[in-house]
Amino acid sequence: MVAVTLPTFKEERELLARGFTIVAGVDEVGCGCWAGPVYAGAVILPFDSRIGMVRDSKTLSLAQRERVSESIKEEAAAWAVGHATPSEVDALNIRRAGALAMRRAIEALALVPQFVIVDAFHLPGLPMPQKAVIKGDLHVKSIAAASVIAKVARDVEMERLDAEYPGYGFARHKGYGTKEHQAALVKLGPSPIHRMSYAPVKHSILS
Repeated sequence: MVAVTLPTFKEERELLARGFTIVAGVDEVGCGCWAGPVYAGAVILPFDSRIGMVRDSKTLSLAQRERVSESIKEEAAAWAVGHATPSEVDALNIRRAGALAMRRAIEALALVPQFVIVDAFHLPGLPMPQKAVIKGDLHVKSIAAASVIAKVARDVEMERLDAEYPGYGFARHKGYGTKEHQAALVKLGPSPIHRMSYAPVKHSILS
């Protein structure tokens, strides 16, 4: 059995010792997808929160993510999601679109954070101080919580888009590059929610 890394409040408590009492964790999901928006979550958790199973969303089952997402929303001091559209991904590139989704999530919070901890990279344009933590969704509880609510929100949206654009299997693969998705692209061509700047989507047009 592979051991699962459990995130902690170490980063948040170090910030509390420096006087920051409102700290948001931020993460994005869906960067590797061929279709659909990129989503981000922002979560401000009480530092004494004891929500079970808060960890990197990729290590949880669908049912676990949904349960944990509801617990996070109930206990968080504030939470929000933001997204960037497929056309914004194409116009900006995925890194900038992911950053845009994260800024939108932060701006949608009911509380203005004094400090933001971001998974992996620096966010340009934030009015408050921030820290980028490599593999933050594995190690930082607030970031892990953000990854869970973002993943659940994006999955719900992809299920909705599956009904709007049937035949691609979006409800099953959520826009990721599965064999089913590749076969649907060859058969149907790109949909309006495909990321046209992504090589597999480009190649489906040329083939």
